Amino acid sequence: MNVLISGADRGLGLSLTAKMLARGYTVFAGQYLSEWDELSLLCQKFPNTLHLIPLDVGCDESVKNACVEVEKITSKLDVIIGNAAIIGWIDDVMTDVTDTEMMAEVYNVNAIGNVRLFEYFLPLLKKGHEKKICFISSEAGSIGECERKSFFWYGMTKSAVNYYAKVMYNRHRTDNFKFRLYHPGWIQTYMKGPIDEYADLTPDEAAVFAMDYFFDQIINEDQLILQGYDGKIFEF
Repeated sequence: MNVLISGADRGLGLSLTAKMLARGYTVFAGQYLSEWDELSLLCQKFPNTLHLIPLDVGCDESVKNACVEVEKITSKLDVIIGNAAIIGWIDDVMTDVTDTEMMAEVYNVNAIGNVRLFEYFLPLLKKGHEKKICFISSEAGSIGECERKSFFWYGMTKSAVNYYAKVMYNRHRTDNFKFRLYHPGWIQTYMKGPIDEYADLTPDEAAVFAMDYFFDQIINEDQLILQGYDGKIFEF
């Protein structure tokens, strides 16, 4: 099975990459942080099945170039996991002035980044066996269950991801594509800077739940849902 994953340098993306490799999958790992060496170390363990692909989902040219690099190795992909995301600066309270430049950057990576990833790589996915599109979303993107009074732009980006997932589902489900829209939980990652030690899950723990949902669970493919790591279904 050929899998492409964005944001594979660390956190959930790195743990998912390691677990997919352990299953014998061929993984094309989107690498944004070339100076971060954990992917390179993993490549030493899986030299034949792990391919490091420079990938910045926030840049059209980078995604185009990544597609070219993948096509040099394979003519098809079975699964694409849109994992890359940033969170921006968090304030505990709503301020009078929103940092719109930062908001635009977060939106570009989290929302438009998924559009770039899936639109450019769709021809390879069409040739695959599984034809599975996996979105890492968040409960923060649920409008119906929103209780936040501040820090809205991250949630807005995930709402946009949910909407795009629904459009893709409407467009491609009749072509036997499969879709996974997923909230991975609160994970101990570097998204806020230092590792968030108060989060509920380690990346490896979160990856176990994600692997089960993406690859093992029997899903009603004729219904798109936003499911959490604990099985909760979110309104979106």
